[in-house]
Amino acid sequence: MQAEPSTLAPVLPQGCTNFKLRQLMRRVANHYDAEMAKCGLKTTQYSLLSHVLKLGPIRPGDLATEMKMDASTLTRNLRPLVDAGWVTLKAGTDARSRLVHITDAGRDKRAEAQRHWKAAQLALNEALGVERVMALHALVDDSLDLLAALPAQEAGHDE
Repeated sequence: MQAEPSTLAPVLPQGCTNFKLRQLMRRVANHYDAEMAKCGLKTTQYSLLSHVLKLGPIRPGDLATEMKMDASTLTRNLRPLVDAGWVTLKAGTDARSRLVHITDAGRDKRAEAQRHWKAAQLALNEALGVERVMALHALVDDSLDLLAALPAQEAGHDE
């Protein structure tokens, strides 16, 4: 006896993908923020310090592009780091350009913050399981690649 081919409609996702992603992001962000607060940084500030350390000295526009954020968001996020003395904006190769540099104090703050980031990452790995975290990273990377074709105003450029 042969089974009849299924005539069932394909199962579609239930609920709003945007809402579900925002729920997950809030939980993950709160987890990291709580750990990073122990060293006096926000996660966005840690990320910015890490990028400047890795890429700097770098022009603000290039840094914004690398971090996939718009220039005004970068300027707003740089201000507290400049005020704290962790990064500086210095003249670039010509009179109109500027370069973002990390200071020695910024290197020290980033090293301190890295220990807290690692604690948050290890705790998340423990809570979710390393395999699930790796699968989540792969799914996010694949999704970002697929969504890259959307116009910037649809895909979102501001983080």
